[in-house]
Amino acid sequence: MDVTEGKMRRENIIFSILFLIFFSYLNITATEKPTYPQEVNDVLEKASDNRVELEKVLSHYSSEGDSLKLEAAYFLISNMEGHSYVQYALYDTAGKEVDFNALDYADYDALKAEWDTLESRYGTLDFKKKETINDLDTIASDFLINQIEYAFKAWREKPWAKGLSFEQFCEYILPYRGSNEPLESWREFFWKKYKDIERQMTGPSDPIEAAKLINDDIKSWFTFDPRFYNHPTDQGLSEMLANKKGRCEDMTNLTIYAMRANGLAVTSDYTPAWANAGNNHAWNAILTNNGEVIPFMGAEANPGEYKLANKLAKVYRKMFGKQKENLIFQSRKQEEVPGWLSGKSYIDVTTDYIEVCDVEIEFEKEIPDSVDIAYLCVFNSGEWVPIHWGRITDGRVTFTNMGKDIAYLPALYLNGEVIPYSEPFVLRNDCTIKEFQPDEQKTIAVQLYSTKPFKQEVSAEGVAKTYLTSGKEYELYYWRDGWQLLGKSIAEKKPLILDEVPDGGLYWLIEKNSDKEEERIFNLENGKQVWW
Repeated sequence: MDVTEGKMRRENIIFSILFLIFFSYLNITATEKPTYPQEVNDVLEKASDNRVELEKVLSHYSSEGDSLKLEAAYFLISNMEGHSYVQYALYDTAGKEVDFNALDYADYDALKAEWDTLESRYGTLDFKKKETINDLDTIASDFLINQIEYAFKAWREKPWAKGLSFEQFCEYILPYRGSNEPLESWREFFWKKYKDIERQMTGPSDPIEAAKLINDDIKSWFTFDPRFYNHPTDQGLSEMLANKKGRCEDMTNLTIYAMRANGLAVTSDYTPAWANAGNNHAWNAILTNNGEVIPFMGAEANPGEYKLANKLAKVYRKMFGKQKENLIFQSRKQEEVPGWLSGKSYIDVTTDYIEVCDVEIEFEKEIPDSVDIAYLCVFNSGEWVPIHWGRITDGRVTFTNMGKDIAYLPALYLNGEVIPYSEPFVLRNDCTIKEFQPDEQKTIAVQLYSTKPFKQEVSAEGVAKTYLTSGKEYELYYWRDGWQLLGKSIAEKKPLILDEVPDGGLYWLIEKNSDKEEERIFNLENGKQVWW
């Protein structure tokens, strides 16, 4: 071998060694930094110190070899941002926390009496968020793996669950929380509690029969308690097992736990504001394999037996995944979004419940240059509450899929306040609009019997029955760019009679110093109150 050939051989050996070292480095690097979907990487970056817990979950399912479980982990982690446990506290008008525990009182009447006492001392009281504990910062790998394992166990083993697609499984079985409650491992508890349920069924593949059996059991030990209206922090499973009582949110969450743990596609649907009454409501709904949605009320009424108490302008469904069509994800001139409409994880399911119309509004007032979103409101607990949104184009806006036979008010959201921006109107059953425009030049005398809907009754002497409290003072308002006081009167044992009321308006009669929770708006037709 000459010198040149020996040199070349040594160079080849050195090159081969360097190549092997470089290739090994690439493999090590690839092992150390696995490739995840971009949306998962984005969330991992935001997880800070808790990133290691999330990566333990991903590493576990990457090595296990079950591609669907890995996809499920991707789904939960990529949508985890914004999900949290929220604790509330009571504050006075000065922002000072007031010590209050709804469960210290024997019943709701005792609670309400104490509440009134506190408000006389501190002024108007309100619950506000005290602390938010984000899942992204605190969730443990063992908890998440346990949730995924039991979710798949239910999906793959329960006969009624096998018809659900993977997408349906991800949204209606897999999520590890119902709302903003503390995280607890509820799946194993309810899997074991109802492990023999198929033996009780006449049709073991029927999800409705399974849901009824589970709900019948829940009804036997958990019930609604109005005290929990003043306990806005959602209960976790251990609290609900101990208290055996709660509000609508607790009832729907408990039912979601029990049924999702057993492979039933159950969710929580809700209306943020009733359209003809005060307050709001949440209830359960089950998705059947053929896509039908059947509402029911966990701990109260089974699928097929439940009827909603009031009118719906909108129905939304809580989801776990981010819903990119929601307002918070849209480009817009205004950063501020009112209340719950800023949510990332809900969908509009109004058409699953009622017949609807699209409503087009043309604003007569000039729209500020800084505004391109309008809101449609319903009257609820003395306020106009935004229930839907639409984009303004050339002074016009369309609100989609709105409930019929309901009074609405178009509005803008400016400087943190809902600002009326057009006349209130009724959306009739034929999808036409009737605006309320009071005529101050044409006045009428009116007889008023009540502040809220009652069936009008007449005595044997032909005297109309009044539902007003004798000796109490009442105030009548009409709407003209806000509520305008028309007059005051003391009720007797007969209807209130008020003169010089502008014709064609929208009116509101309230008992002085009431909480305005139940008093409803109305117009007048043939001298009678027509309620909205």
